[in-house]
Amino acid sequence: MHEELAIGELARRSGVAASALRFYEERGLIHSLRTASGHRRYPRAMLRRVAFIVFAQRVGLTLEEIGAELARLPRDRVPQKADWQRLSASWRQRIDERIAELEQLRDSLGECIGCGCLSMKQCRLVNPGDRLGERASGPVRWLQGRRS
Repeated sequence: MHEELAIGELARRSGVAASALRFYEERGLIHSLRTASGHRRYPRAMLRRVAFIVFAQRVGLTLEEIGAELARLPRDRVPQKADWQRLSASWRQRIDERIAELEQLRDSLGECIGCGCLSMKQCRLVNPGDRLGERASGPVRWLQGRRS
């Protein structure tokens, strides 16, 4: 096995587009070494960092939050399972909140999502005269967790 991966190999192995890898590198989330001809070579450990980035994004972390989390990893050795567990421990609450949000969205799809508006018949009952539009934009009732 090679100790370093070309960008195409890292993209293939991680399932992340090379353009996204370059973007992550520009943001300081991953790093590469450069060959004499200027080609990027990534340490194999970058596969784990890229996987972490992908999962963190799916959980809903911003790139800034991901960068802060990755900065907590050891620089003198390849991160171990305990390092990754420590970083992802705080995600449990965030995932639970996201699950609740998705369940609410799923349960609201057949009715008014909370004035966005998918149901003009329902809207006349819970939002006459579009009074919610005066308070905020978007699915106001859904974002506030209030469903009628």
